[in-house]
Amino acid sequence: MRPIELCDRLGRWSSGRGPLYVLLASRMRALIDDGELPAGALLPPDRTLAEALAVGRTTVVAAYDLLRSEGRIVRRQGSGTRVAGTPVASEEPPADPIFLGSLETRDDGVLLAICAAPGEPPPELAEAYTRIIPELTAISGDIGYYPYGHLALRTAIAARYTQYGVPTVADQVLVTNGGQQALSLLSHALVSPGDQVLSEAPTFPGALEVFREQGAVLRGLPVGLDGFESAVRVRRPALAYVIPTYHNPTGAVLPRLDRQRLARAAAAADVPLIEDEVPADLGFPGQDRPTPLAAYGSSVISIGSLSKSIWGGLRIGWIRAAAPFITRLARLRAVHDLGGNVPAQLAAAHLVPLLDGLNVGATLQSRHAHLTALLAEHLPTWHYPTLTGGQVLWIRLPTGDGNSFAQTALRHGIAVLPGAGLDLTGQSPHYIRLHFHTPETTLTESVTRLTAAWHAYKPPTTAPIPTRPAIAI
Repeated sequence: MRPIELCDRLGRWSSGRGPLYVLLASRMRALIDDGELPAGALLPPDRTLAEALAVGRTTVVAAYDLLRSEGRIVRRQGSGTRVAGTPVASEEPPADPIFLGSLETRDDGVLLAICAAPGEPPPELAEAYTRIIPELTAISGDIGYYPYGHLALRTAIAARYTQYGVPTVADQVLVTNGGQQALSLLSHALVSPGDQVLSEAPTFPGALEVFREQGAVLRGLPVGLDGFESAVRVRRPALAYVIPTYHNPTGAVLPRLDRQRLARAAAAADVPLIEDEVPADLGFPGQDRPTPLAAYGSSVISIGSLSKSIWGGLRIGWIRAAAPFITRLARLRAVHDLGGNVPAQLAAAHLVPLLDGLNVGATLQSRHAHLTALLAEHLPTWHYPTLTGGQVLWIRLPTGDGNSFAQTALRHGIAVLPGAGLDLTGQSPHYIRLHFHTPETTLTESVTRLTAAWHAYKPPTTAPIPTRPAIAI
């Protein structure tokens, strides 16, 4: 295992009280016991790891000695330091084909089927900016910093929650720079290094990255957090994370009774339950928008965003929670950036009331139908669930694995997201995620390239090694 990879998994290992070697050994112990450092994994040499962690070599030596005395690692002259046990596969993963650069437009002709977000803003966005010009010219005696967010937008978001069965006032809303910042603020506020976090498996990879960055120990449950009650009793998690409406990546919608059960169980256990509603406005025509989880339990913290329904470049998201907690988050937000872009928030205040009339779902349904028709014709052995909304297909490959196929696809000019990086439990190596937010002509070309890649693909003869992306949306 490369030192940088181990450092990433260690997170903020030095946070806490006690000698550094004890803290380091404690964090590595948790990673070994949780399977994050698998049996047989080769650990970096003492000096190399010490340099990577910016600590003295004696700290690493003492930590390794402590773990060896517990039987968790073995150290042999000439073969290095390894996690105890028999390896189930090679510990060196293949090169990760997903990079932060996938969030930006490329000039190499590669089609990006990774980041599920609109490729162009709707005309209503420009119209909203035109409408706010008088509001901007009328501003006087206002320095423009709003750690909570602009009141006009907070009021509009609160009204939308009230409309869908969750009575809300502006004091219960914090505006953020997109849903990703909302997740980051919540992780900073609720998670300490070593805390356990319950999440669906598979799930949105951006959330997993946020929790890992905070040093959380992640625990995967089936979609819908099935088994939540027993997991809470055993794990005592710091929080749980769920996408109940048009789940990313499966597209599943949690039934009403299951929503009630989950929200009430979280409240009874006093576990904060983060409800990610970012895809909730992506229902196909004829689908009623489900009541948010926040209507059923006091422990629910809702997050939302305009990135999928309007445009990612607008960078408007929010958190809905109890007013005292919103105040706590606003203090944390002020430390990070003092507040968001005021013109964007004023424009968003005009857009939020229009969301139901923008026909985003109709556009997505048309593109979904076009994509699935092409897949049925050209790649009939690929399997995916029937959708009633959302933006992505969760495709099971008939042979091979998503990691190696993604590399073949990239050589044929299309970048797809392997499923292994979305699943904490390691149960999705044979999946890929493919979005349909792009125009039909682009989807047609995407299937052409995927078909060529599939015909050229040669599945590996060894078991796939799970990898995770740097970030994907």
